[in-house]
Amino acid sequence: MAAFFDTPVEFLKGVGPQRSSLLNKELNIFTFGDLIQHFPFRYEDRTKFYSIKELSDDLPFVQVKGILKKKELIGAGFKKRLTVQLTDETGELELVWFQGINWINEKLKVGVQYVVFGKPSRYGSKFNIAHPEIEVLTGKNEQGGFLQPVYPLSEKLRTRHLDSKAIAKLMQELLLQSGDKIRETLPKNLLDSYKLIPKKDALLNIHFPQSIDLLSRSQQRLKFEELFYIQLRLLKMKLVRQDKFKGQVFQDASLLTKFYNEHLPFALTDAQKKVIKEIYGDLKSGKQMNRLLQGDVGSGKTIVGFICTLVIVSSGAQAALMAPTEILAQQHYNGLKRYADKMQLPIALLTGSTKKSARKEIHEALRSGELKILIGTHALLEEEVQFKNLGLAIVDEQHRFGVAQRSKLWQKNVSLYPHVLVMTATPIPRTLAMTLYGDLDVSVIDQLPAGRKPIKTIHRFDAHRLQVNQFLRDQIEAGRQVYMVYPLIEESEKLDLKHLMDGYESVCRAFPDIAVSIVHGRMKPEAKDFEMTRFIKAETKIMVATTVIEVGVDVPNASVMVIENAERFGLSQLHQLRGRVGRGAEQSYCILMTDYKLGADSKTRIETMVKTNNGFEISETDLKLRGPGDIMGTQQSGALDLLIADLAKDGPILQLAREVAIDVLKKDPELEKPENKVIKTQIESIRKTVVNWSRIS
Repeated sequence: MAAFFDTPVEFLKGVGPQRSSLLNKELNIFTFGDLIQHFPFRYEDRTKFYSIKELSDDLPFVQVKGILKKKELIGAGFKKRLTVQLTDETGELELVWFQGINWINEKLKVGVQYVVFGKPSRYGSKFNIAHPEIEVLTGKNEQGGFLQPVYPLSEKLRTRHLDSKAIAKLMQELLLQSGDKIRETLPKNLLDSYKLIPKKDALLNIHFPQSIDLLSRSQQRLKFEELFYIQLRLLKMKLVRQDKFKGQVFQDASLLTKFYNEHLPFALTDAQKKVIKEIYGDLKSGKQMNRLLQGDVGSGKTIVGFICTLVIVSSGAQAALMAPTEILAQQHYNGLKRYADKMQLPIALLTGSTKKSARKEIHEALRSGELKILIGTHALLEEEVQFKNLGLAIVDEQHRFGVAQRSKLWQKNVSLYPHVLVMTATPIPRTLAMTLYGDLDVSVIDQLPAGRKPIKTIHRFDAHRLQVNQFLRDQIEAGRQVYMVYPLIEESEKLDLKHLMDGYESVCRAFPDIAVSIVHGRMKPEAKDFEMTRFIKAETKIMVATTVIEVGVDVPNASVMVIENAERFGLSQLHQLRGRVGRGAEQSYCILMTDYKLGADSKTRIETMVKTNNGFEISETDLKLRGPGDIMGTQQSGALDLLIADLAKDGPILQLAREVAIDVLKKDPELEKPENKVIKTQIESIRKTVVNWSRIS
């Protein structure tokens, strides 16, 4: 079977070298296997013919048959159009074309019966359809009765006459040839228990559904299979790791107790205590920890990380914390150095801009084991950074690091891998966490520290600028500071800068007596740090910036965030930005400024922000609006190589697939039992590099 589905697509009848090169470039279709798994994204209902009298504005696409009574060319030049009158026994319908007029005009004959398919719209008392699909009525198409697949395409394919119908034709040819080559990929007991249809029937009906019911059962079957194999892969990785990779045992909690009793500056929340307990359980278990710690901006993840490093250091080992940017690494360092100094623990910062002499000292102190805690950026991954014994690696804002970078950090210890704690302030919807981090244990801090007031979020239109400015002035007079964030319009850095500079100038004009800072991505690091420092010291009261402040800068006195053109930001980005205020005990505000013209998605994003501060609720809405790849930046990394399942909509199927996968591995970890032979064969037939084990290979 594998050999058949590995056949290059150019050898399929109707493809050839030219079309195959287009399919390769435009749709990533290289083999028969790739083509058969290029699934339709919707279906046009050709099961019914409407009479002209039945047409209405709210119908999507309709199929009508009638006689062509009259056609005429109207207008001249680029205003030229072709209009055609189609009639049946109930009324008259106008068809109109603005492009490809001459070719269509030659094709259409008066007095002939046609089948027409398109979107009806009312024009006065009549209905018309612009640019319909049209073909001569034949005995075959008169029957109607089918759901026509519509395939994902690119503009280039359309211009080369490889449209959805052409793909469907190739698909028919392929299904004809592959009838006896499609093998079952799920065990019979699973098919029976969950009433899933066979793989062969599912593939036939996903492309050419015999009925709505069979289409829905095919989708169910293929989605389940896809998510089942992804979960199986993740859970297997977890089991293998737990068996294979023993963890160093750390149970000396003497430093932790000392810090707790003598130096902890505030009471921990119950959520923080629960998470520390879970992590401590892992550290003394003898198995290597791989844990994801989720918590909103400001929920106190860093202090949890520090408390866990104390357990490591008590036992004489070392800990490292890796952050995605210098600003964030510096902030972690400044925050944790206060605590480390109280506990008399050596701590250092290593980034791209650490001087050579300081680097040398850090490297030596690490190798000797004298340096206990190292905080840094990607610089931690360099060859010459060698630990005496790395006991715990903490990775902050995980989604900004690739898996390869993470594994480099793990390999800093030869004998026993370090324990790994991955922290993120980007709340990840459950379905996404189960798919991306299904091999990690998940801990959640879902409480804000005591005394923190929820941030009030307000939406204002540009027309309210004067009231907003007055509000900012009142806040500054009360001793507060303000962030004003401008979007990055990615097409043009020059445009961004102009946009930002215009904003900066109008802020200076509106507040001539108030000191203003400015920060953007194209400034030199020292200039950026200088401006940030002025703001942190409250020498400036307003910080005008691009999204460089999304991660980093912790200024408790900054209690107002104004986001300009808020409609241009994604939901998770708006939420991350908002989290930069609300760090102190004062009431904080986030003001979303927009134009009056808002698209449906923008409206939903703004309404969600105003309605809730709950990061998980926000991430669920974001997943529905944007899809998983955009949220996690996984589209490029191939980590979410989904063919048919949709994490925003298929949560229940994913949950079931995970439960079934857990059950299968619990009863048969090595998949040795006869009933699981099908699963084992499927896994072995898949290319080793493929993330998604449900693929045909």
